[in-house]
Amino acid sequence: MNAHVITIGDEILIGQTINTNAAFIGEQLSNISINVRKTSVVPDDEEVILKEFKACLDDNDVVIVTGGLGPTHDDITRKCVIKFFHTELIPNQEVLEDVKNFFKKRGRKITKINEDQALVPKIAEAIRNSRGTAPGMWIEKENKVFAALPGVPHEMSEMIRSFIIPRLQEKIPEKDFYVKRINLLTTGIPESTLFERLGDLDELLKGAKLAFLPSQFGVKLRITVQDKDEERANNIISEIEQKIRSKVGRYIFSHQDENLENVVARILTERELTISVAESCTGGLISNMLTNISGSSKFYERGIITYSNASKVELLKVNEDTLSKYGAVSLEVARQMAEGIRAISGTDLGLAVTGIMGPTGASVDKPVGLVCIGFCDDKVCTAKKFLFGEDRLLNKQRTAQAALEMVRRSLLGIPFDD
Repeated sequence: MNAHVITIGDEILIGQTINTNAAFIGEQLSNISINVRKTSVVPDDEEVILKEFKACLDDNDVVIVTGGLGPTHDDITRKCVIKFFHTELIPNQEVLEDVKNFFKKRGRKITKINEDQALVPKIAEAIRNSRGTAPGMWIEKENKVFAALPGVPHEMSEMIRSFIIPRLQEKIPEKDFYVKRINLLTTGIPESTLFERLGDLDELLKGAKLAFLPSQFGVKLRITVQDKDEERANNIISEIEQKIRSKVGRYIFSHQDENLENVVARILTERELTISVAESCTGGLISNMLTNISGSSKFYERGIITYSNASKVELLKVNEDTLSKYGAVSLEVARQMAEGIRAISGTDLGLAVTGIMGPTGASVDKPVGLVCIGFCDDKVCTAKKFLFGEDRLLNKQRTAQAALEMVRRSLLGIPFDD
């Protein structure tokens, strides 16, 4: 089955909003072996939208549209669906109750414009929205599927997972072959170095595919295997994974698209360990990442932002002579920060970061992107130096990622000698 994903919205075309919806939908469809042939972005313009609907349905089995289903005047997708399929709007009582309950839970008064969101094209099956007010639409016509979903990412993603994917799976014909994919998430190693360490890819893959997908957090390795026999496909992909792990295993922190903070949280929880964090250059980002996880109170005790030198001395008991001699961005200060936060919080682990995020604050000896990360437990108190780039916000993200990776490796006994 072939699919096309359409995203509607002027805000995406002008770069005001990043189109994460198309990436998410494409991944979800690919996971069930639906071939996404193309994605497109169109403006909030009726004529353009209608032309795109026709072109995409003519060439594909599945068309999924996101955006333009809200209650305001520029949300014209529903109007275009009505015109394209020559149908009319009818009230849907279940959707109306959903909308009323949505406002009731938030203590807000429902208005006529909100009630009108319960009007659904007669030809469509309503896709109920558990996270918002605009329902989605599922239309089947001439053996083709057309679905329209809200553009709000968390509303759209829930509908994709709970409704769209299960429905499409029912329609996928019996497979002539099986496609298996696995993602290995790495951090702390550049893409080029990763490529070199894997060696001869033809020998490694033997017909399978391997994609290198870099981001500010690391490189995702996506392995894809296609075979007529499902068990053989699983065996092949498992064998390739093990070969990759034998070469670069220390850098792999997940094979389930699980972010690093969740991996660290799981290890801490399983081992019944607690952690506290002292942050300077990241301004609380590490603590934010850890506390985004439900149940973080089991392992996260406290976080302190000690941005100034005075706060490092006052709150963490960093030695003033050490600050004067080595400077705030130094291995010595990072170690004392980690030791200090662990001591005042009484946790099993202490983590600390200090660095120069830029674009100002650098010197000849200490350039922008220089970061020192300290780690302390009941056996060792150590620190490691990193040198990132020149972008301030990216440096904060990379520092937080590197700090959590330092925790992961320390807990698992993986050396940091690279």
